[in-house]
Amino acid sequence: MPVFKLPEQDAVRVAPGTLQRRVAGLLQHAGLPADDAALAADALVSADLRGVDTHGVSNMLRHYLDWLRAGTMNPRPNWKLSAETPATANMDADHGLGLVLAPKAMEIAIEKARASGIGMVTVHHGRHLGMAQYHALLAVPHGMIGVCLTATGPMVVPTFGREPRLGSNPIAVAVPCAEEPPFVYDAATSVVALNKLLIAQRLGVPIPPGLVAGDDGTPVMSVLPELAWPARLLPLGSTPETASHKGYGLGSTVEILSNVLGGLTFSARPGAKEHNHCVIAINIAAFVDLAAFKATMDEYVRMLRATPPAAGHERVLVPGQLEWEAEQERRANGIPLHPEVAAWLDEACAAAGV
Repeated sequence: MPVFKLPEQDAVRVAPGTLQRRVAGLLQHAGLPADDAALAADALVSADLRGVDTHGVSNMLRHYLDWLRAGTMNPRPNWKLSAETPATANMDADHGLGLVLAPKAMEIAIEKARASGIGMVTVHHGRHLGMAQYHALLAVPHGMIGVCLTATGPMVVPTFGREPRLGSNPIAVAVPCAEEPPFVYDAATSVVALNKLLIAQRLGVPIPPGLVAGDDGTPVMSVLPELAWPARLLPLGSTPETASHKGYGLGSTVEILSNVLGGLTFSARPGAKEHNHCVIAINIAAFVDLAAFKATMDEYVRMLRATPPAAGHERVLVPGQLEWEAEQERRANGIPLHPEVAAWLDEACAAAGV
């Protein structure tokens, strides 16, 4: 939605490599080992490169640094597998940064998928993992389909509900193609991610209708001049009449697979502060010939893209296409940061000696 995009005339463009080095330096200064800081920085900057600014440096780095300094996130977790079979595992993340632990969980899932055809790893005692598609995409170079689910803190009201009981609980699926960019679906099960509302707040723009509920739980179907806190996000569908029960059900399913299956907990449980995850790797060659699958995916993607557009629209998009296009443009021209974010980054780096 254009309302959530930083106007180009206001953007400070930063080279991806420069931004990644500075972010890694700040995370290492906050206590992460050098290798983990580099991995977390790659995940953050990858979000910015792919245009998912909600989960990049602008919106998440400050939170991660604050959580590390406050001790609510463990910079050097002693993670371990608390349960394991040939195809599955449950990881105790020891409250480590999800940007670091989710890739390690996906590595385990990939190795299990090599042997068993599918690998699934749940993660408990977890913390925020950033852009979910980053972790799903890790499976693609291995000829696998990657899936990443994560349950966040309660911020979404159930259909007919007044108070938040679910996280925004995104689902990410990444599928390899032969010549086309990977097919990548990555979206919250709420109408909008909370961080998009934070972007709107930073930009000083009004909140579009159908994104949040009022204090009494009624979906707000008019433009809001500004966001009221605490925000009550609506599930996908916005209202019961437009099938918000589907988003509510999807969000609950993510909660079960990530929180309940992995950690015997749930986001709205009193005192719960975890962000638990589930990653899956599916070895395509265990089902069909990999080359033939990729060729068929090319054909499928091209068919979708060739759909005649509806009146008033220029083209039909494929999941992951806008992110791929954003990455090409931002690698060439730099990542756009809001001036306030760029100034904060300069100050933080100066203070940390980065």
